[in-house]
Amino acid sequence: MKRTFSLWIGLLALAAMPALAQAPAPAAGQEAAAPAAGQPTGKIHGKITNPTGAPQTGGTVGLNQGQKEIASFPVDANGDYSGSAAPGTYTLVYRTPGMPADKDADKIDNVKIVAGQDTAADDDMSREEYVKTLPEETRKQLEEMKKHNSEALKANAVIKNLNADLKTVTADIHDADTAHAAAVQQLGASAAKTDVAAKETEIKTAKYTDVVTLMTKDTELRPQESVLWAYLGQGQMGLKKYDEAETSYKKALELDAASKKPRPDIQGLVNAGLGEIYARTNKVDQANAAYDAAVKIDPTKAGFYYKNEAVIFSQIGNTDGQAAAADKAIAANAQDPIPYYLKGQALISKATVDPKTSRIVLPPGCGEAYQKYLELDPNGPYSADVKGILDSAGQKVNSSYKAGKK
Repeated sequence: MKRTFSLWIGLLALAAMPALAQAPAPAAGQEAAAPAAGQPTGKIHGKITNPTGAPQTGGTVGLNQGQKEIASFPVDANGDYSGSAAPGTYTLVYRTPGMPADKDADKIDNVKIVAGQDTAADDDMSREEYVKTLPEETRKQLEEMKKHNSEALKANAVIKNLNADLKTVTADIHDADTAHAAAVQQLGASAAKTDVAAKETEIKTAKYTDVVTLMTKDTELRPQESVLWAYLGQGQMGLKKYDEAETSYKKALELDAASKKPRPDIQGLVNAGLGEIYARTNKVDQANAAYDAAVKIDPTKAGFYYKNEAVIFSQIGNTDGQAAAADKAIAANAQDPIPYYLKGQALISKATVDPKTSRIVLPPGCGEAYQKYLELDPNGPYSADVKGILDSAGQKVNSSYKAGKK
């Protein structure tokens, strides 16, 4: 059974500096004035940084000599500009879009362009001498933004680590779900069942222990994230620490229900996890209620949840619970063959033997479930067993079943 959550934790947004918010820049490569034909030129490039330390988008960079603007270059969305001009010493002027020619946002003196060379000239408006020229209210806003952005960057660093852990945990849970196949592959097809079972348990224990270790650490770092508690519950349940898993799952439900955007997929899978805990601890009524809650909150996965419920009851030997869950799974998705097999498997436990013919007498509904399984998946993993049971009961198997009919 796959029970992973395809959810990640979102990064925090950084604040933008309102005092220098920009309109779109001119087309790339546009210049106000070009060098005269045949005149030697030099190149210039650089980056404009606003007072928050972020790239300043839009606007223009001008090269002035005295009051005359010799050339002008657009600033792109990354805060970069480039162009060429005649050799000389200039004042670099940055203007926001629409700013009058006699105004400027900032200027840098003594920028030299040399023929045949590319001059780097950045304008960093986060420098202290520039910030001091800003109005007091703007400086206060700037300090608040810097503080916010510093905190956001730190939080984002934590979140990136958490998302890396979630990726690892997802892989761990998948490996635990496929532990039997991995055990067979490692030991070989001829290995004894007891050895395969021991290896399977070893793999599951290692993987679920890793899940619990990572999620215990991460729930301490971000205790408000429901997905972390949900994964912690999965790991604890995999280690059969049912009381701890129940607590973690309930914490996940509490947090998600209280969030601004509750996630039905989280609440559905967590309720299904609680249902598995209750089933494995013989709390049948609570198990049924939890699986029903999973379906109610996430009805698109009704067949998935009820089929898993039937599997869990099968594993613990509760045939009545298995048959009831299989019926609900069939009602949710009548084209899935597995619930029919699970229903037949549950009902076969009530079969009797006819003393006169020594044939198996199947209880009502059992033969029909097995026949439907074969109809939907005639060459499925349980088809040989099902055909043997039906033959022992004297029931004819419909030979017209063909693979792919489902």
